[in-house]
Amino acid sequence: MKLTEKKLSGETVYNGKILTLEVDEVELPDGKKAKRECVRHNGGAAVLCVINDEILLVKQFRYLYGKEIYEIPAGKLEKNENPVMAAARELEEETGYVSTKITPLLKLFPTPGYTDEVIHIYKAENCRLNSQKLDDGEFLDVQFIRTEKVLEMIEEGEICDAKTVAAVCKYLYEQKK
Repeated sequence: MKLTEKKLSGETVYNGKILTLEVDEVELPDGKKAKRECVRHNGGAAVLCVINDEILLVKQFRYLYGKEIYEIPAGKLEKNENPVMAAARELEEETGYVSTKITPLLKLFPTPGYTDEVIHIYKAENCRLNSQKLDDGEFLDVQFIRTEKVLEMIEEGEICDAKTVAAVCKYLYEQKK
């Protein structure tokens, strides 16, 4: 069965700083019509840094969840920005660490039901501390946490961030190979 949907028309409802909201009319595989609310996003880049069996995490308050959460360093892509360059930039800005080797770890579709966002996740190696360069209005704590403890935090629901959970799982899977 062909599963493709065909866009018939679309309207931009909101065009903001980090996302655009469009409402599209599509033709479904059975020929019927439906509406799709589409959040358009430039995507993001994130980076997993592990030194001496400790994972580098940032802890920051996330307004929409109303609490502090742990995440790997990450940020949004500027239009047409190279994701690996964005990952290196975010690693240094948020944590002060720089890496001489950043390699792809995985690509993540965080919420495919309503957004086209793609998060490119990398692994940073050969890291050394330089200086943190937080953006205006950005407040976070940087922590190295033992891999074993990070797994416990995921298991207990203390770490719920999808990109962080996926990066840690992929990293541990590759370590077993």
